[in-house]
Amino acid sequence: MNGLNKGIRKVEIALRWDPSPAGQPPTDLDLVAATYLASDPYGTPAFVVHFDSRSPDGTIYLNRDSHDGKGFGWDEIMTVELNRLDSRYARVVVGVIIQQRSASRTFVGVANPGLRIREGYTELATDDFGSVLGATAATVAEFERQEDGSWDFHPGVHGFEGDPATFTQTMGRTHQP
Repeated sequence: MNGLNKGIRKVEIALRWDPSPAGQPPTDLDLVAATYLASDPYGTPAFVVHFDSRSPDGTIYLNRDSHDGKGFGWDEIMTVELNRLDSRYARVVVGVIIQQRSASRTFVGVANPGLRIREGYTELATDDFGSVLGATAATVAEFERQEDGSWDFHPGVHGFEGDPATFTQTMGRTHQP
């Protein structure tokens, strides 16, 4: 890192989708984030942030949580303050899970999904989940701490076709070298 580049500091991950058609069970997507220790960057998450939770230090939290995609604009918004995250954490992986409680669903059954990742007003990535239509969950971003303490962003949507309940335990292995 030179004096002009501080790396990624604070990001916002936003998710949107349209409500299910009348008479259909609601579609519920959730943003999740898992942190990994420097001593085990591809192992078990140190902690996972999802609906109704936040990181122990307050650096990762949901600003908005929707259960049905109704409303205007972005339905779920998560903030990740990488610049405040303790130095023992080396990676943060963010994912999206489709809740399966009212109906079995993959991204092909989600109306008009969208993802936006930005730092301030700078858009880092967007996606429509078109590459993972058969998945029940997907990783959407990886943030990795560099030796100098700055954070790099690795975009990419990677589908998960198993039981979404196990997704948070395996989502960090997506980019394992």
